[in-house]
Amino acid sequence: MNNLEAKVYIVGAGPGDPDLITLKGERILREADVILYTDSLVSEELIARARADAMILKSAGMALEEIVETMVTHVQQGKSVARIHTGDPAVYGAIFEQMVQLKKHGVPFEIVPGVSSVFASAAVLGAELTVPGLTQTVILTRAEGRTPVPEKEKLKDLAAHHATLALFLSATLTKKVVRELLEAGWSQDTPVAVVQRATWPDQRIVRSTLSRLDEDMRQNGIRSHAMILAGWALDEHLGEKGDALRSKLYDKTFTHGYRKGAGVR
Repeated sequence: MNNLEAKVYIVGAGPGDPDLITLKGERILREADVILYTDSLVSEELIARARADAMILKSAGMALEEIVETMVTHVQQGKSVARIHTGDPAVYGAIFEQMVQLKKHGVPFEIVPGVSSVFASAAVLGAELTVPGLTQTVILTRAEGRTPVPEKEKLKDLAAHHATLALFLSATLTKKVVRELLEAGWSQDTPVAVVQRATWPDQRIVRSTLSRLDEDMRQNGIRSHAMILAGWALDEHLGEKGDALRSKLYDKTFTHGYRKGAGVR
């Protein structure tokens, strides 16, 4: 039974693996009258879970105006529209301009979050991005290319915090990335991990250092669909440091509301 309303559901499909969509996202996908999806980035296996009689539309070749017109038209006809985005729509999802236009047309919408490629990449690397005593901050950003970034968000300035960096949309700009991180005081042996098409069947992982990053990317032919994670949280040998970086959360001497410390009665 279809319980969806006549509105646009902006759904995060996750990074690639069709099983990484949320239960709510999949329910909407299975019940929607119209599926509008980013065909260059979203798994066809996932889209195949739609209703047999659903209208399936690809958006990779559409401009914003055409995408919005398509959604508005179908909602005004009383249909539910699932707008399927890769990853999580809130991060580099280009949904802001869609929402602005939907509001202008008086068309209701709902956002359903998804698994971002940054977290999928950390998962396949077996990495925690916030290691106690090392870094407690993750900066999600991108290198400046054809599209500028705000003046106060230059990569060199953000890198000065020496937190873990997650770089979206930067695979073609590795020379710039290396230069700005070195200028920010990062060492050449800082660990860097690159995951191309995280959780897809053709996923590739490259572990490198700041000094070798551009050459390793060139040798592996990675210039698109890649997440670059940089910082000492990506060091493969962190586990060899014993208890030095251990969290206080499960320390038996660390008290909190649910556990008394050792020796506390």
